[in-house]
Amino acid sequence: MSTLIFDIETVGEDFDALDTATQDVLTRWIKKETPVEGYEAALEDLKNGLGFSPLTGEIAAIGVLDHERGKGAVYYQTPGAKEEASEDEGIKYKPMTEKEMLVHFWKGVAEYDEFVSFNGRGFDVPFLVIRSAVHGIKPTKDLMSNRYLKSQSYQAKHVDLLDQLTFYGAVRRKGSLHLWCRAFGIASPKVDGVTGDDVGKLFHAKKFLDIARYNARDLHATRELYERWKDYIRA
Repeated sequence: MSTLIFDIETVGEDFDALDTATQDVLTRWIKKETPVEGYEAALEDLKNGLGFSPLTGEIAAIGVLDHERGKGAVYYQTPGAKEEASEDEGIKYKPMTEKEMLVHFWKGVAEYDEFVSFNGRGFDVPFLVIRSAVHGIKPTKDLMSNRYLKSQSYQAKHVDLLDQLTFYGAVRRKGSLHLWCRAFGIASPKVDGVTGDDVGKLFHAKKFLDIARYNARDLHATRELYERWKDYIRA
């Protein structure tokens, strides 16, 4: 069975550039539920969180890594800048538009049978599918077919490590990828001081390759975590 590890980075739209109706819809709940003195902080959190929804955000980078070969690629956006494709430690970095990234991603997905993510069912795949639909792109495989591995199609097994390591939510404290890596002695993708919360700032600062490299570190960490799960936990 050929296995593909994948991960995405996302970035939100500029709240201040949104139309008034959209701003009103997005802020309605904080206007109702937040005390006056806490409104500005809540509004800032909302602005910083627009990248968590495919309705108010887009994909900044998509990373894929072949588990067996240990080689992969990161497709990443570079709006307003020209960057050349590059390669480092088995990862090819390829600048593309969001639509081009999605086309390449689904084309590659068609060649694999098993897929590995960390919280992919809760975030990455829904985001990928909705953004694909926005661009008129149809997924080549159903990565959301069933939450439970034994009930999934043999042609599209999706191992969401967050689900597997918490036994489908039975564990109270789920833990982030960083905490799971720390527990297993795996180098965290955050070792260079970049976290998922920094992606928006890096994107607006046009540090696109920094985002792509952070994504690659996520891929390698997920791969190592998958190997631990496969060798010692998988039934």
